[in-house]
Amino acid sequence: MSITKQIANHLRAIYFGGNWTVSSLKEHLTGITWQQATMQVYGFNSIASLTCHSTYYVSTLINVLKGQPLNAKDELSFILPSLTSQQDWEQLLAKLWEEGEEAAKLIERLPDNILIDNFTNEKYGSYYRNIQGIIEHLHYHLGQIVLIKKIHASGK
Repeated sequence: MSITKQIANHLRAIYFGGNWTVSSLKEHLTGITWQQATMQVYGFNSIASLTCHSTYYVSTLINVLKGQPLNAKDELSFILPSLTSQQDWEQLLAKLWEEGEEAAKLIERLPDNILIDNFTNEKYGSYYRNIQGIIEHLHYHLGQIVLIKKIHASGK
């Protein structure tokens, strides 16, 4: 199996399950109400905010892998679309699942040798560094989402 296919599978696993942490975005975001998703506790970011922030970089990656210029700004990563109903939340999740799979398909089509090439610009490092960094970033924020979800469940 190619390295890019393995990396694509690693990305799919953080979205849909089957990773060594036995934890995925789909598992922990499915079943959350839009009110829970948008509620802040203890001054933490909301689940919705963390979800949008962490997946913002996947959207950016998709654009680059489709040949578009890198057009991302960290300050844009915390912009949350208006969520005023369960339907809004479910639509956001559906978009995330689609993007997770799309990114994985684009990654697995890459030749392995591109992984050492610069990701759009030398200052950003290699494709490998950026793709693996996005996966690590997703795991990091998934941990926060799980903790906030537990706080919601405890009623505190």
